[in-house]
Amino acid sequence: MRKKENFSEWYPEVIEKANLSDKRYPIKGMNVWTPYGWKAMRLIDRFIRREFDATGHDEVCFPLLIPEDQFKKEADHIKGFEEWVYWVTHAGTTELDVRLLLRPTSETAMYPVFALWVRSHADLPLKIYQIVNVFRYETKQTRAFMRVREIHFFESHTCHDSFEDAERQIAENIEIIERLGKEYCLPYILCRRPEWDKFAGAYYTIGIDSLMPTGRTLQLGSIHQYRTNFSEPYNITYEDEKGEHKPVHQTTFGMAERLLGAVIAIHGDDKGVLFPPQIAPIQVVIVPILAKGSKTEVTDQCNEVYHELKESGVRVHLDERDLRPGNKFYDWEAKGVPLRIEIGKQDLTANVVTVVRRDNMNKDMIQRKGMASKVKEMLKQIQGDLRTRSEEEMRENIVLINSLDEVKSGVMMMGWCGEEECGHEIEDQTNLSILGEPVGSEEFEGKCIVCGKETKTPICAAKTY
Repeated sequence: MRKKENFSEWYPEVIEKANLSDKRYPIKGMNVWTPYGWKAMRLIDRFIRREFDATGHDEVCFPLLIPEDQFKKEADHIKGFEEWVYWVTHAGTTELDVRLLLRPTSETAMYPVFALWVRSHADLPLKIYQIVNVFRYETKQTRAFMRVREIHFFESHTCHDSFEDAERQIAENIEIIERLGKEYCLPYILCRRPEWDKFAGAYYTIGIDSLMPTGRTLQLGSIHQYRTNFSEPYNITYEDEKGEHKPVHQTTFGMAERLLGAVIAIHGDDKGVLFPPQIAPIQVVIVPILAKGSKTEVTDQCNEVYHELKESGVRVHLDERDLRPGNKFYDWEAKGVPLRIEIGKQDLTANVVTVVRRDNMNKDMIQRKGMASKVKEMLKQIQGDLRTRSEEEMRENIVLINSLDEVKSGVMMMGWCGEEECGHEIEDQTNLSILGEPVGSEEFEGKCIVCGKETKTPICAAKTY
């Protein structure tokens, strides 16, 4: 299956070929994480943990179940999630006096406890995160890693003594996603969502959107400024230096397994998945090229190379299966291993190893001496090339338009007066979704694409998943 010809069929096919997920679990949208897919997700999580540990966040793990009375405390939040939640009504044969729900997100689980943890200004800022599963009854067509009902989910929650300090946290989150984007080789745009599309209960929402090969965007995550919208109903207050009790200001930052889905969609090709080296479960695979008269020597050399790379910190695998080399090549290309090393009789004679880059299939020979450092340099080069290529492709598909007749595939940027009526007119006429005003965009002067009013506000719109 060719990616450009039929993405909707190509995507599940390459996931199955790479054995990243098993969809045969008997509940729709709740897939099994296979060992290979789970290793990739854990590597993605590793960078998340690194960033949030380094910025003063502490990891926690809250219970899965949330009491209905706590869930209902923030009215706007209820409206946003009431159609998605899974309810628990019985314990064995006993009907519960208070219904419980599986967390769709954790505000209503955490915030009653935050009210106990936060007492004075000395307790602030409170910065915590967790990586857990959340549950949402997704009614649209499910798709592995992109749209599922049991979601591998990261969420950070913070409390601050002022709106200004919460804004500084938002700025820090934007810096974090910039660093993570480089590790994952994922290009994205940040857009402040319009009022009608912000997170339920938020003061404002910044969406993190990446462009898929189909010309549609996929939301990878979101950053939310809550102000006191949750702290007031949940009574999360602190005593300031004057002895006055004030509600805290809050932020959240959420991302999910869509990060892995986006990596597959953006970097994969007709051969299969293609992992950036930083998050590749296996960075280098070694394939022995065995022939009569040299099997022992080739096998010994492969083992030496394996141990040398492993000791240097490379995630390496030695493929000793009783299969033809061509079958192994096909398998590892489908699994997206960034670099393949082939060692045969001719390589032994020349004291070299043959290396093949998965991203461009270029084949080269490198000297056996100093091989580990050269391999690590090649992995670094692949990482940089994938990031550069994907960023260029996204930039090329962000188009400034002056008329709704100019709409095409990709992200459309246009002027908007800020009126909701004009925003809905854009969506109705074009079948696009407004992503919002790009964060940190260059100065803009133009006219609203609907009513023609002068404006300094650009917005981005696209078809979305």
